[in-house]
Amino acid sequence: MRHRLQFTIKKLVRMALLLLGVSLSAFLLMDAAPLDPLQTNIGQAALGSMSPEQLARLEEYWGVNTPAAERYLAWLSGALRGDFGVSLLYRRPVAEVISLRLGASVWLLLSAWALAGVLGLTLGVLAGANRGRWPDLLIRAACLTVSSTPSFWLALLLLMVFSVWLGILPIGLAVPIGTAAADVTLPQRLLHALLPALTLSVAGMANIALHTREKAVDVLDSDYIFLARARGERHILIRHVLRNVTLPAITLQFASIGEIIGGSVLVEQVFSYPGLGQAAVAAGLGGDLPLLLGITVITAVLVFGGNLAADLLYGVVDPRIRRGAAKG
Repeated sequence: MRHRLQFTIKKLVRMALLLLGVSLSAFLLMDAAPLDPLQTNIGQAALGSMSPEQLARLEEYWGVNTPAAERYLAWLSGALRGDFGVSLLYRRPVAEVISLRLGASVWLLLSAWALAGVLGLTLGVLAGANRGRWPDLLIRAACLTVSSTPSFWLALLLLMVFSVWLGILPIGLAVPIGTAAADVTLPQRLLHALLPALTLSVAGMANIALHTREKAVDVLDSDYIFLARARGERHILIRHVLRNVTLPAITLQFASIGEIIGGSVLVEQVFSYPGLGQAAVAAGLGGDLPLLLGITVITAVLVFGGNLAADLLYGVVDPRIRRGAAKG
């Protein structure tokens, strides 16, 4: 217990340093971008018709003439107090905007993450158990094809097939058009999140399935599996193979959080899904630095939290790791 507490504290210190580096990198990239927020959000024609006083107020609002170091330190001091500032585009607190958008994305991200893990583990074990036969060849071919396919192209393909040609799924958005937020039911939300979640899960599932397949093949070629077969043991896949591929599967499952969050940026654009990814695109194109930094920090916390959860689950799944860590 003491070792696990020390391990968690070290990880949290690393996370703090990581968040500092991530926020600074995002700020420097935005500051170096050749983007004029006034022309992007207001337009050259509107700027030409404004008085010098109006332009000065706009430049002050967007922080055009404020030094970069001063802007970052002001944001950092507020973020340490839990205040991420006010979104320049939405004119609302950044925490409130992120809360609303993350609430819309949570169905999408969780369902895609869970589906990718279940499908990846199942297909990987199935391919490993049938090595060299047609199920293995079919699964490997499908996974290699999917893993080399851009997520936005896969999203367009699924949209074309299931929404345009077959017409059985919504063409986009998170809720039915014209429906009040209070009247939207849970089945409707799940139906609208089905295609985006399927797109994200298929992309993450391929890597998990391929790695799990290789691990399953290694386990099936081991000496203790030959002895188990010689003794006539049953349920070898469940008792031996599945237990030994669980650890790498957990690593890949939690590592896929970053891939799913990154892929959601493009997928939400294709399906016009009003989630966190679409807000990040709007903040980047519109020069909304407080919102973009807030989204960057929150997504970094989610990714690092997933990796920390995977490390803590190792000791639960494999007691040998817990005992070895305690001795160390």
